[in-house]
Amino acid sequence: MAGKIAWFVVLCMVIVAPHAEGLTCGQVTAYLASCVPYLRNGPLGGCCGGVKSLANAARTTPDRKAACNCLKSAAAAIPRLNLSKAAAIPASCGVNIPYKISPSTDCSKIR
Repeated sequence: MAGKIAWFVVLCMVIVAPHAEGLTCGQVTAYLASCVPYLRNGPLGGCCGGVKSLANAARTTPDRKAACNCLKSAAAAIPRLNLSKAAAIPASCGVNIPYKISPSTDCSKIR
């Protein structure tokens, strides 16, 4: 139950966070909500559909940077997150993204 509450808090934070343009954290969160059980050592389930949709939505450099910052914040905020699984999601889903999903990723270097 505490995990669900934490996820809801993160979701609320990213929805109300200001963004200059393009892809929002709310959208990123919506795309990847089905990945949370997998990142807590559950089944992959519908995660890949969301990952592929996000990859298609983040086609510009500003959108890729926004997605990276959202993923980085979520990775740092979700309790009991398996960081190895988070980093491996793109490969597990057959999607190529230009950064590692990690709290230590420098999103300013994304092109």
